[in-house]
Amino acid sequence: MGLLCSRNRRYSAANAEENAQTEEIERRIEQETKAEKHIQKLLLLGAGESGKSTIFKQIKLLFQTGFDEAELRSYIPVIHANVYQTIKILYDGSKELAQNETDSTSFVLSNEHKDIGEKLSEIGGRLDYPRLTKELAQEIETLWKDPAIQETCNRGNELQLPDCVHYFMENLHRLSDTNYIPTKEDVLYARVRTTGVVEIQFSPVGEHKKSGEVYRLFDVGGQRNERRKWIHLFEGVTAVIFCAAISEYDQTLFEDEQKNRMMETKELFDWVLKQPCFEKTSFMLFLNKFDIFEKKVLKVPLNVCEWFKDYQPVSTGKQEIEHAYEFVKKKFEELYFQSTAPDRVDRVFKIYRTTALDQKLVKKTFKLVDETLRRRNLFEAGLL
Repeated sequence: MGLLCSRNRRYSAANAEENAQTEEIERRIEQETKAEKHIQKLLLLGAGESGKSTIFKQIKLLFQTGFDEAELRSYIPVIHANVYQTIKILYDGSKELAQNETDSTSFVLSNEHKDIGEKLSEIGGRLDYPRLTKELAQEIETLWKDPAIQETCNRGNELQLPDCVHYFMENLHRLSDTNYIPTKEDVLYARVRTTGVVEIQFSPVGEHKKSGEVYRLFDVGGQRNERRKWIHLFEGVTAVIFCAAISEYDQTLFEDEQKNRMMETKELFDWVLKQPCFEKTSFMLFLNKFDIFEKKVLKVPLNVCEWFKDYQPVSTGKQEIEHAYEFVKKKFEELYFQSTAPDRVDRVFKIYRTTALDQKLVKKTFKLVDETLRRRNLFEAGLL
């Protein structure tokens, strides 16, 4: 009898402990569910090379702790790969232009640099790149300064040349130092195509401030083959941040050299706008790479792009830059309203001029986005 009582006490104690654990788990789930309700979900979309991932990295630097030394070091092979890939594009491009252009002499390398070019092109074609040494950096710099490579660089829009080319070529000796650790600027310029989905949680007014919203930002690959991974992220989104690289109106896609990048952006924006799950979703359009756009638009007319074929220049200098920008902005506005069903016209739509590499501008832009979304929440709660 005593043995039976002892067993019952053990079972009761075990049950009580199990019940307490269950209650604790349920309490935590309830707390997390409540917390999740206060987190605003932002989806960062755009075609490949639109600057989405640079915006994402800026958010980490601005509103989180940034990159620790281990994370900075992890970018060394990425940055060195960017250098090798870039010099390969330039060398191979110079050979192609020398063969195909009527006035081909300006694209022909000096004889003493051809062996260097072949060597670097071979390295740039490998799957595994060597660490950048002082000797290799010197050879890259020598090739970079060849007039034929400079002429080729001027035709970079035809060659899938990344925007980081000048930055990395001007910093070769620092990048090749044996004790090199990337700076935050190096990380921002580093180009690596996003595959899959990455996320970050942040508050534009800082953690632990009651007035600030907490956001979870999702960045997804922009290339065509990555877009199928977006679908499961579409539900419950507070706002879509759509990045459009307005400087790329004269360039073609990395994955389809017959397709103009701006036309691809137009079609993608149109498709995203029409998704049923975004019926009530706010849209924040970032007209990105303005720093490149303002230099390019004075040299390359906007109307080389089919979408902008009716553009007419009216002035020069800053006035012309503003005129061209306003024209592009109006085109996106028209597309938004054409692609938005009448029952969705009350969703928020804002356009921001951005340069993803400009930290102050990105910070200011996200504070404006935060303000817009907070006002929207207050309005929907009947407090405005």
